[in-house]
Amino acid sequence: MIAELKKATEQKMIKSLDALKNDLAKVRTGRAHTGILDHVMVDYYGTPTPINQVANVTLVDARTIGVQPWEKPMVAKVEKAIRDADLGLNPATQGDLVRVPMPMLTEERRKELIKVVKGEGENAKVAIRNLRRDANNGLKDAVKAKEISEDDERRAQDDIQKLTDKFVADVDKLLVEKEKELLAI
Repeated sequence: MIAELKKATEQKMIKSLDALKNDLAKVRTGRAHTGILDHVMVDYYGTPTPINQVANVTLVDARTIGVQPWEKPMVAKVEKAIRDADLGLNPATQGDLVRVPMPMLTEERRKELIKVVKGEGENAKVAIRNLRRDANNGLKDAVKAKEISEDDERRAQDDIQKLTDKFVADVDKLLVEKEKELLAI
């Protein structure tokens, strides 16, 4: 039972780390990348919907993303959603196409992006610590149900803490790499 709990916790922590990697990949480093808009939600007839489910998102060139909504009335809503997404982007509408030019990264913008990256990292750490808490609660429940001994619980908690420390260190490593990437000109 303890081994299953540890394995499940480790797999969830790996998923949290993978989610962070995906989020960091979307933080731009000056080039256009369609993944930047993946988290943008558009008001689609009263329902928040991911932008890629209401429009075709493509690269127009190396510094511009093109967003072509499938329905004409959605053009203004898509433009508003991108503007309100707090990504520092200023979309412009040309007929049915919403063009999203990528501004050059200024020193100030790089620092803002580093704050965003650190926030993502902190969220990942919180998720990992929550998984540790859940695992420890599972161990306490097992002790109450007399499925495992208190000594086994203590050993398992130590192992889960080591796992948590390892994944938090991995998160820190990813953050340092992304920070270097953002500061490189």
